[in-house]
Amino acid sequence: MTARIIDGKAVAERLRGQLAARIATLPFRPGLRVVRVGEDPASGVYVRNKDRAAAAAGFDSATIHLPADTRESDLLMLVEDLNIDPAVDGILVQLPLPPQIRPDMVIAAIDPAKDVDGFHPVNAGRLAAQQHGLVPCTPKGVMHLLREAGARLPGARAVVLGRSQIVGRPMAQLLLSADCTVTIAHSRTRDLAAECRRAEILVAAVGRAEMVRGDWIGAGAVVIDVGINRDVAGKLVGDVAFAEASERAAAITPVPGGVGPMTIACLLENTLEAALARRGAH
Repeated sequence: MTARIIDGKAVAERLRGQLAARIATLPFRPGLRVVRVGEDPASGVYVRNKDRAAAAAGFDSATIHLPADTRESDLLMLVEDLNIDPAVDGILVQLPLPPQIRPDMVIAAIDPAKDVDGFHPVNAGRLAAQQHGLVPCTPKGVMHLLREAGARLPGARAVVLGRSQIVGRPMAQLLLSADCTVTIAHSRTRDLAAECRRAEILVAAVGRAEMVRGDWIGAGAVVIDVGINRDVAGKLVGDVAFAEASERAAAITPVPGGVGPMTIACLLENTLEAALARRGAH
């Protein structure tokens, strides 16, 4: 078996096109503000890609770049200013933050209605309670990709490898809401390979280069690789050994070109949703 490649770049491009078409019908431009503190290289790449995608889709988007020695109190004041700014529909404070700033404090300061990252405890609670709210972008993107792959979700055995607040936990909630039977596996899971092998849908989000080997994959599984790592040669790879897994999976996302493009597309989707909700529109 050779797996079908799930082209996240193409799916993201389609989604951004749909968002642009919707924005073209609106009497306003949804406003997105990204706050970046310091010079983290990966954050810089992500923010530049976001800026280009937002501009192309017709968003009113801007990045506020603060120095690495910014005080937490000053960042919180900026967030409050953005909370009350009627032109701003979505706020994203780019992680990681410098050590003098507590991420939890900053996330909690964002208006949940403008929390387009979906990290605020209110939005996390709404997701757990199956209520409407803004959903973290990467798990939301994974759901788009599973639909693109034609995965049959109701009743499917889904394994989420990783339990972070950003990906693993919200991913499990979304799969559960789609009627999957969900297992969250992690570093303390006994016989991790066997748990993964049982999965009809495997979402790998552990941040360890090619940790998931081909013999961890059940025949015919749909594999979504969230990881972005560098191997010993410096090559960009995922959490899954792609070549090995492709021999057993029915469908698989590549790295790069899989989940990554969907994260930005879903950030824009969240911003449009937030803008419409703030104005009582749909």
